Amino acid sequence: MPESMQARRARQCRIATGQHAMLSIYKETNMTGIISDRSNAIYIKNVSHKGRGVFANIPFKNGDLIDRSPTWGFGNVEATQFDNTGLFEYYFVRPSKFAQQPMVGYVVFGFISIVNHSSRPNARIAWADEDTGTWASIIALKDIKVGDEITHQYSNISDYPKTIKFVE
Repeated sequence: MPESMQARRARQCRIATGQHAMLSIYKETNMTGIISDRSNAIYIKNVSHKGRGVFANIPFKNGDLIDRSPTWGFGNVEATQFDNTGLFEYYFVRPSKFAQQPMVGYVVFGFISIVNHSSRPNARIAWADEDTGTWASIIALKDIKVGDEITHQYSNISDYPKTIKFVE
């Protein structure tokens, strides 16, 4: 028997008010054209002295796709404006293309923008240019256990103001 709308909403509220917020496990049966659905694989929680972080809700093996998100690319004019705002800490540079293209940076939508830096990361960013635009994926560099924080190595760390301290 299909779950009633009221029962589904009640369950979603219980999930959202738990120890960490995560999307409902309920899936529509007619989900067509899905590009990416990682709704129960990762979650965000506060980390002492770091702010927010992304954590594994399921185990990942080396090479697994953890998350995939669309991006919005921008050039020098926007970068100059963003560098003086809080958005600076959330945009990405794409090292392999940095010298070759007019796009200076990318805003990555989704959980990837909240993944913290580590000099010993357990994940990496992979970029893909597709018909639908540029996409960023975060890929496991090693096995990641449930509850582990997902981290990657920031490529533009030298551009950050000296007042920002990175915590391992």
